[in-house]
Amino acid sequence: MRVILTILTLTSLLADSFGQKYYAYVAAESEDEVAVVSFVGISATVEEKITVGYIPKEIEGPHGLAVDPSGAYWYVSMAHGNPYGFLYKYSTDTNELLGRTTLGLFPATMEVSKMSGFLYIVNFNLHGTMEPSTVSIVDPESMVELKKVKTGTMPHGSRITPDGRWHYSLAMMSGELFEIDALSLELSRTLNLDRAVADYYQKHPEENKLREQKMPSDMAKMGSEQMSGMGKMNGANHSKVKPTWVIPHPNDRKVYVAANGADFILEIDLEKWAISRKFNTGKGPYNVEVSPDGKKLLSTYKSEAKLGIWDLETGKELARVENTRKICHGIAITPDSKYAFVTVEGIGGEPGTVDIIDLEKLAKVAHVEIGKQAGGIAFWKMID
Repeated sequence: MRVILTILTLTSLLADSFGQKYYAYVAAESEDEVAVVSFVGISATVEEKITVGYIPKEIEGPHGLAVDPSGAYWYVSMAHGNPYGFLYKYSTDTNELLGRTTLGLFPATMEVSKMSGFLYIVNFNLHGTMEPSTVSIVDPESMVELKKVKTGTMPHGSRITPDGRWHYSLAMMSGELFEIDALSLELSRTLNLDRAVADYYQKHPEENKLREQKMPSDMAKMGSEQMSGMGKMNGANHSKVKPTWVIPHPNDRKVYVAANGADFILEIDLEKWAISRKFNTGKGPYNVEVSPDGKKLLSTYKSEAKLGIWDLETGKELARVENTRKICHGIAITPDSKYAFVTVEGIGGEPGTVDIIDLEKLAKVAHVEIGKQAGGIAFWKMID
């Protein structure tokens, strides 16, 4: 009897300690699969795998994921359509397909506005001539594309402010930050990030001197004034900043931009529409996220296979957590700001991985394998 009571007591204590269960949707781009991953305590599990796409013998490439603010639906972008990509809508209750619509070339990351209910998704346009592409605005109720807003070359990092009022995206190759008004559905502002960085270095010569000391001698000779110029690739402008991801702060009028080509993260003051801070990171910052409590900034360092965790108040890096495999990709942070789910693509035939990072301990506490090339990720829900 005592043994049974002891077991029941331990079970109760474990339930109290590990009461929260977290769920996320994760795309395996080279498998045409989306996995439902759960985490509780110190254990991560694949609850279900959903086959996506409509061409059985082709890899269509599920790339971006988003969950509706209500939690009732999830969406996935299929990058490799013929000739265009698609947006698919599924039920979170049954994971059954509910609708599909055609978008632009290589649709990528997306999010749904809490204010309008419209879904914003960037058309990355990876193939062919490098030219300005678009952001598609979709009514997810009817699954009809309402409008395409022209932005820059290789748009990425589609994110919306918590109130749903403003949409932000980046153009990797033309090096621009775009703001779309969610009420008018029009492009409201554009910031050339290469020029903004050049202006920042002129105002902070000590940082420019440090930058030049770390650069190879031939590049250091260029000087800060050259940062406003762009290289050329296939006859098109090629940004030195090469921004890949943008995330709004949950409370403040700021966004954070991953400068994948320059190894730093930029804090953009939305009132001044200028750089307010710069965080010198590990190599290849790719995705960035801010914890819902507004205290921590996270970034995957794609060239280092590590996750950087920053204290936003002090501007100091708290930790670099090594990923399970190489080529880390996306981040989803739990609503209570306790954990981060990080996707790791893997190399060749390796399975993809989802690492679970404890943001209080600043350490990896679990991981689980999914299909090859784990990339897009969206948090779904947490339950007691």
